[in-house]
Amino acid sequence: MTTFTSPCPHCQSNNKLPLERVSDNATCGRCKQPLFDGKPITASSSNIEALLQSKQPIVIDFWAPWCNPCVGFAPVFEQTAQAFEGQVRFVKVDTEAQQNIAASYQIRSIPTIMVFKGGKSVDSINGALPPAQFKQWLEQALQK
Repeated sequence: MTTFTSPCPHCQSNNKLPLERVSDNATCGRCKQPLFDGKPITASSSNIEALLQSKQPIVIDFWAPWCNPCVGFAPVFEQTAQAFEGQVRFVKVDTEAQQNIAASYQIRSIPTIMVFKGGKSVDSINGALPPAQFKQWLEQALQK
């Protein structure tokens, strides 16, 4: 049985899950809150591949803590994650902490937002957007 590790968006404790459960409504072993509940998931090299295998589309925000547009876009990304809860998984990749992931997806500017379906990239956009424009772009990207 192959497993992956995902941090809880509530208490940040790491949870090891079977790969088959990436699309399930898993709960945190520590705080018992849902692991995938409309809050962005923090990706790392240990869980990114498993997250991309989800049956749901995945939206990844490649960002860095020193990037002002990234920090300003974070609330928009979180609000959109809540609006699309249950339909789309939202993932954040800190390009400073996860340079290998950023390099593997050829991230040249941040924020970069990428949409994946079935583990394959279907669309991407560079730069922060206001909420209405981001939602409109995302809805179009999900149709691809």
